[in-house]
Amino acid sequence: MDLLYKILIDPFVQMGAAPDLLVQTLWEGLVSGVLYSLIALGFVLIFKASGVFNFAQGIMVVFAALTLVGLHEIGVPAFIALGLTIVVMFGLAYLVERLMLRPLVNQPDIILFMATFGLTYFLIGFGELVFGGNPKKMITSQLYLPSGAYDIKMFGGFVSLQKIDIAAAVIVSLMVISLALFFQKTRIGRALRAVADSHKAALSVGISLEQIWVVVWFAAGIVALVTGIMWGARSEVSFSLQIIALKALPVLILGGFTSIPGAIIGGLIIGIGEKIGEFYWGPLLGSGIESWLAYVIALIFLLFRPQGLFGEKIIERI
Repeated sequence: MDLLYKILIDPFVQMGAAPDLLVQTLWEGLVSGVLYSLIALGFVLIFKASGVFNFAQGIMVVFAALTLVGLHEIGVPAFIALGLTIVVMFGLAYLVERLMLRPLVNQPDIILFMATFGLTYFLIGFGELVFGGNPKKMITSQLYLPSGAYDIKMFGGFVSLQKIDIAAAVIVSLMVISLALFFQKTRIGRALRAVADSHKAALSVGISLEQIWVVVWFAAGIVALVTGIMWGARSEVSFSLQIIALKALPVLILGGFTSIPGAIIGGLIIGIGEKIGEFYWGPLLGSGIESWLAYVIALIFLLFRPQGLFGEKIIERI
């Protein structure tokens, strides 16, 4: 009974007793959630265009960040390196369409999914060959990303807001809004939805699969680049960073695999939920709860709404 009280009641008592710590936890969860949303957005864009889960999105985050840092290490100025990295991601999108997607048009989804596995391990091997396997430091100061923190007095204590986290939240929010408007309001966005519904139907009305796929993979590459910069600024740029992309799975389960708003809401739920769980329930359930709590939330959510908050409910008539 005492253990049940500690699990169900005690954390909420702590929240009320130290509201400044609650605000700090919510802020850190909000920042993580926004970054998770950005990662999930890359998956959503590819899924909407091809109907397949892009397993390579995680390594694309690492590859884009390593390209940026690697170019700067050989003497290329930071913003020129940023521009060249964007060109590299466009080249990657073009090659993926030409060499991987075009030969697999109208093939079963599982074949496209396995192709993204192959792309993942190719980028890992190619990245290690070119950039090496050692962690690298993100060039935050050269990109004029802020450092330090704001200490705000609140509820009798202090809430520390890292400037890089504020910048990440603002940049990512603007990027998500821009991409959402672009794919919802433009001709390319309408073509994207048509391609997602049926490749054959899209081809029959004159929509170019090749053009749509290049645009979408390039957009996913830009998302990966921004994600790599922001996550790299908070830690380091290394191949272990691709593991963070697996957090997109519970985000997509919550929000739906085809919904941009769902990626945003799902990311915030997972980010805030795991930070609160780690801080208040971690001491009771054991450390490391943050590494698995997101998947538990997603599993529980699947029991009640398997299509996600904004996903379309699929009804098959037999």
